[in-house]
Amino acid sequence: MKDDGGALSECPECLDVTEHEILKRTNKGRGEDVLVKCEICSLVKTIEIRPPKAVMVRTTLSDGRESFGVEVEVDEDEEISVGDMFEHDEITWMVTRIDNSNSRPKKVLSATEIFSMWATRSDKTIVGITMTSGEYSESGKLECEPDRVFSCGSIINFAESRWRIRAIHTGKGRTLTGSRFANEIRRIYLHPPDKEHW
Repeated sequence: MKDDGGALSECPECLDVTEHEILKRTNKGRGEDVLVKCEICSLVKTIEIRPPKAVMVRTTLSDGRESFGVEVEVDEDEEISVGDMFEHDEITWMVTRIDNSNSRPKKVLSATEIFSMWATRSDKTIVGITMTSGEYSESGKLECEPDRVFSCGSIINFAESRWRIRAIHTGKGRTLTGSRFANEIRRIYLHPPDKEHW
């Protein structure tokens, strides 16, 4: 007699995925054994359901200019790709590189094939700031959301003062025009807002 709903499973007799009646469930450690009967040919078999084992992946996490090594726990059957997001210590990280056992970078690997992994903090971005007023320059850092947009020529409040964004450096070069997302920016150059001409 059914004690539960049906289940879809591959039947070795029918050589197809068929509807099965669940006859009995038995807890086995963290998983269970399920006794089922094929509703087409009446073959009875046991399906073993086991949670995947956890493996530890050696990972370097980068938060701004700070980097540190941790062990990240993942399921052994999980596939990890560059660009994947994960939570660790209540912070969201994005995978930026995964290496195989030959220290070769790959776009995607199963957890057990990963020799080392790198990830950067993705819920916050730290942008370098240079404030210049006359002959005096001072550096600072701005922590903000990665998708915050900064535009050349716009006014922002920083370090308890109002500033005009004079230029944005993306790492590929400096621009005096246009807008960029915070996660694309290496440094923002600020001048007092009353200086309209450069």
